[in-house]
Amino acid sequence: MKKITSIILGLLLTSNLLAQEEEFIWLDPYRDTDERIEALLNAMTLEEKASQLVDVSEAIPRLHLSTYNWWNEALHGVARNGRATVFPQAIGMAATFDKELLEDIGTAIGAEARAKFLIAQQMDNRSRYAGLTFWSPNVNIFRDPRWGRGQETYGEDPYLSGQMGLHFVKGLQGNHEKYLQAAACAKHYAVHSGPEEFRHVFDASPSLKDFRETYLPAFKTLVVDGDVEAVMGAYNRVFGEPACGSELLLDDILRKEWGFDGHVVSDCGAIHDFYAHHKTSKDGVAATAAAIKAGTDLNCGDVYKANIVAAVTKGLLSEKDIDMRLTNMLRTRIKLGLLDPVEINPYNNVSPDTVGCTAHRSIAYEAALKSAVLLKNDNNALPLNKNIRTLYVVGPNANNSEVLLGNYFGMSGNMTNILEGIVSKVSLGTSINYKQGILLDRPNVNPIDWSTGEAAAADACIAVMGISGLLEGEEGEAIASADKGDRNNIKLPQNQIDYLKKIKSQSKNPLIVIITGGSPMNLSDIVDVADAILFAWYPGQEGGEAVADIVFGNESPSGKLPLTFPKSLDQLPAYDDYTMEGRTYRYMNVDPLFPFGYGLSYTQFKYSDIQFNKEKIKAKEDLVATVIITNNGQVEAEEVVQLYLSDYEVKFDAPNHSLKDFQRIRLAPGASKEITFKISKDKRIIFDDNGEEVLPKGKLTVTIGGASPMPRSKELGAQLSSKSVTIQ
Repeated sequence: MKKITSIILGLLLTSNLLAQEEEFIWLDPYRDTDERIEALLNAMTLEEKASQLVDVSEAIPRLHLSTYNWWNEALHGVARNGRATVFPQAIGMAATFDKELLEDIGTAIGAEARAKFLIAQQMDNRSRYAGLTFWSPNVNIFRDPRWGRGQETYGEDPYLSGQMGLHFVKGLQGNHEKYLQAAACAKHYAVHSGPEEFRHVFDASPSLKDFRETYLPAFKTLVVDGDVEAVMGAYNRVFGEPACGSELLLDDILRKEWGFDGHVVSDCGAIHDFYAHHKTSKDGVAATAAAIKAGTDLNCGDVYKANIVAAVTKGLLSEKDIDMRLTNMLRTRIKLGLLDPVEINPYNNVSPDTVGCTAHRSIAYEAALKSAVLLKNDNNALPLNKNIRTLYVVGPNANNSEVLLGNYFGMSGNMTNILEGIVSKVSLGTSINYKQGILLDRPNVNPIDWSTGEAAAADACIAVMGISGLLEGEEGEAIASADKGDRNNIKLPQNQIDYLKKIKSQSKNPLIVIITGGSPMNLSDIVDVADAILFAWYPGQEGGEAVADIVFGNESPSGKLPLTFPKSLDQLPAYDDYTMEGRTYRYMNVDPLFPFGYGLSYTQFKYSDIQFNKEKIKAKEDLVATVIITNNGQVEAEEVVQLYLSDYEVKFDAPNHSLKDFQRIRLAPGASKEITFKISKDKRIIFDDNGEEVLPKGKLTVTIGGASPMPRSKELGAQLSSKSVTIQ
């Protein structure tokens, strides 16, 4: 009898377990994803659904759902979440023109994110910045140097921005067929690049040509080629509609035209802006309905949570509308493995030692090294001999680790600032001294000056100048900025200019100026003062090591400008004018100070004449261009070989020049390498005034070289090879 009773109890227990598994099938990793989502939606109340469509998705214990915070950052390393490898700021990464390196960086960030996430979960740390959904990268076009957040982007060119963002996303998300290592997000969609002060009220209404040709391509690349998991809507309006409530952006283009199947998140507070600032909705209920109908799945903020039930009750939304939005969010959670047993997800096999490991530090060093751009080097002032007799270091950013970081940064216990890097490389016999000399952006209070005379007397002076995140960045971040993070004066602070001039007036010895910053600068005042100018950006934790290795010739500089440096703001249209005419290397008709794609080396590269597969091709055929690059100098170095198209024969305004491909190569002294580019018809497409694609015929000029084909590039000594082809 006891045996029968045991059997019956066992059967009942098994039956109950099976019933429970059937009830909670969203927790079964072997079920179809759509089936899991449908079952979970059916089990949730409307109020519970509303609680899941905000950045802090609440726990629902009865459904075995844990709290999840969607707001996380990883612009150049896991950010705002404690210890992580700090890579160069995004604009510095763009200066590497190295797609493979960006993928390595993304992979490293994703691995560190997983390692940190697993430990945080064990500690029940489910706070902001401790998750796996990263609101990076920023692929907005850095159309104007005054924008303080431009440092977060990959520069002013749509093709470069798309390629660098694409490879960052590939690395971050990984390549597993089922799981994501981490989820990337393309932001801020779309037509968003300042002014920072007016981002909550601004209406960006570019021409259809500029809309399609400049502002959308990088987003399209990340969606179509990169399968990016999320897209963030911008604060501003676009063509009169808030970006997070625009059916044109979110439904017509993003989902229907590009086939996006991930989730859309609002910028933080953007739904609130609908009624508080844009005045396109009368209240939170109406704003919630507008955003959900248009296609914004997740509200960073609390407007959805407070108003979804009311919007459904009033008939502005149906529960099916809510289910559509929540479906996209649940699919991302399943891709990340957040509803699955930890042990079956291969990305969870990462070791805690991955965070800040030697391999990742090496990648950070490589990125800092390849990002530094040598803008001037008169009489081979650089590299310095490490056995120099006397060396003097000055400047507010020499002994300042703040300038390694930029914004949206993590923290490392292994940061090397520029002074530390220089001191570590120089000979033990060198008399090296340091004084800050001046404040960052204002005159010294104490009039006594001991530094300039000492600096002038040294065999060489290294002045580490520029700006920091105190002066440029997001509103509220740049606490020393009078313009909410923007830079309405793009010159160096005047006290820095005066100080450099004072040193140079007392000395004929080399004055080496290292500049930190994340945006184009008018350096006209110091070009004639400095013997060499090295632009270091915000170079990350290994920045000091990399800069010092360049200064002392252990490595040759190879970074290229992802931006045009104007001579003054007089060369540019008004900041709030989103028309591209007169902007960037693609549409400027005046010579800048330093052109897009420009950067010097310690060697000289020679480009042969271009050879085509055909001198005339049909419009739909591929054009193949080949060139031979030779290192004619005495040191091994890397070169970024850039391909541009120019001289489009069309009856509307086409870009003066367009970057269409690039490769980074390394050559020993005397060595040569043949480089081949395939220029498909897709790369030759441009847009007419109606925003329609046009495949031009007639003459087309192809330029391959070490900078963009602006007249100023040749004046500065950049090597370029150009040849025309006929498109029939």
